[in-house]
Order: sequence, then structure tokens, then C-alpha cells
Amino acid sequence: VQLQASGGGLVQAGGSLRLSCAASLRSFRNYNMGWFRRAPGKAREFVAAISRIGASTYCADSVQGRSTISRDNAQNTVFLQMNSLKPEDTAVYYCAATSAVWSATADENMYSYWGQGTLVTVSS
Repeated sequence: VQLQASGGGLVQAGGSLRLSCAASLRSFRNYNMGWFRRAPGKAREFVAAISRIGASTYCADSVQGRSTISRDNAQNTVFLQMNSLKPEDTAVYYCAATSAVWSATADENMYSYWGQGTLVTVSS
């Protein structure tokens, strides 16, 4: 099983990035997918989650209104579109997969598979 995150980079405050995560999971559509991030010196935190067929999504308050999570089950890929980026969004972003129930998808301990992370740096 492999989750390959990409799309990170250096962007100025106010800019946008689109992160992608390609999954080699069998039955990708059976997994809820999430994005997490770890900022320098901080614990990993939840960013966004999307349900198995994409019918439900939600984002953390810190990115609500600026970020959109989506997925393409035909391509086994999940995306995170981030707009109006702020310096405090600087972090390594990880995608992850879980077979846990939807209500648990903000809990990183419920995720079985993790990508390697992609670095997002937002300059002021």
C-alpha cells in the first residue's frame, strides 16, 4: 500500500496550491481519506476529510473557507485545494486513509495508511 503526496512548494501569502495524493489501495472507494499537517515544532493536526464516495467533506476551522478536499475514485486520488494561504499554513502535509466510521475521521489514530508528506512553505 502506498500513498504518494505531491503538489507542495513555496508560495507567497495569499497564493494557492493544490495537493494531490495518489493511492495504490485496493478498493480505494472503501476508504475515507484525510489530510493532516505538521508545522515546525508542533504536533500533527487534522486538516480535512472526505467520505468514501465524496458525498461528505469537512475541514478544520483553521482552513475552513480557504480549502477544499475532493477525490477522484476512478483515479484513486484525493486532492486538497488551498487558497488564500497564510504563513501559518507552512507545514508538511500528509494524506491518509482510514476504514473507520466517518465520525472518527478527524482522529489521526484511526488512520491505517499514510503518505510520505509534501512540504508547503508560505512566505509573508
